[in-house]
Amino acid sequence: MSLAERPDLAPVLDQLPHSWPAFMLEDPASWMLGLLGPYAAFQLALLDGDRPVARAHSVPFPWNGDEASLPDTGWDGVLARGVVSPTRGREPTAVSALEITIAPDWQGKGLSRVLLRGLREAAAGGGFSDLFAPVRPSRKADHPAVPMAEYVTWRRPDGLPVDPWLRVHERAGGQIVKVCPASMVVPGTLAQWRDWTGLPFDRSGDVLVPGALAPVHVSVEHDHAVYVEANVWVRHRL
Repeated sequence: MSLAERPDLAPVLDQLPHSWPAFMLEDPASWMLGLLGPYAAFQLALLDGDRPVARAHSVPFPWNGDEASLPDTGWDGVLARGVVSPTRGREPTAVSALEITIAPDWQGKGLSRVLLRGLREAAAGGGFSDLFAPVRPSRKADHPAVPMAEYVTWRRPDGLPVDPWLRVHERAGGQIVKVCPASMVVPGTLAQWRDWTGLPFDRSGDVLVPGALAPVHVSVEHDHAVYVEANVWVRHRL
C-alpha cells in the first residue's frame, strides 16, 4: 500500500532494517528522500500483518521524451529533478523508481518483483505512461573492475541479463536505455571512509570496498576519497 493510504507508516519505514553497505547511506543527495511527502502515492510499503517488511520509493519528474536526456547523474540527478521541479513550475511527465529495500530476513522471497509491480501500478495510476529506474545491478559488486557499459551486455543463453536485478526488470517489461555513469557520488574524508568500511585508506589510488560496484578513488595527499557509482537506466512503458 502507499503512504497516501497509510501516512502513519512513514516514520516506521525509515527504520526498516536493511543490508545496504554503510557508505551507500552517505550519498549527499539522499537527504532529499525526506522531501517526498507531496508524492505519498508513489511511496509504497509491503506489510506482514501491520509490520512493514519492505519499502519502495519513486518520484515523478519532468522529462522531455528523449531517452538521451535522462540524466547521466542517474539517481542523484533524477531525485533532484523530482524534488526541485515543482518550485520551478515544471510539470512531471514520468516517474522514476528510487529505491527498493527489503528487510534482510525477507530477502530471497521474490518481494522485489512485487514491489516493482507496485511501482509500475502507482505510476500508471497517477496517469503516467513511463516508469524509469536508475538500476543498481545486484551482482555488479562481484566485478568492480568491469565497466558498467560492458557489464550490461552480459547475457545468458536465453538472452536475459546475467545480472538478477536487471533480469527482473526485463521480465517485467523493462528495457535497458543507457548507462548513467555518475549515478551516485559519495565523497568523504579518509577518516569517514575508515569509519564506513573498516578499511585503512592509507594509500592513494583505487581501493576495492565490499559492496561497491566500482573502486573508490583515494587521495591521501588531499585527505579525501570519492566513490562514483554507475547505474543503468531502465524504461518501463506502462
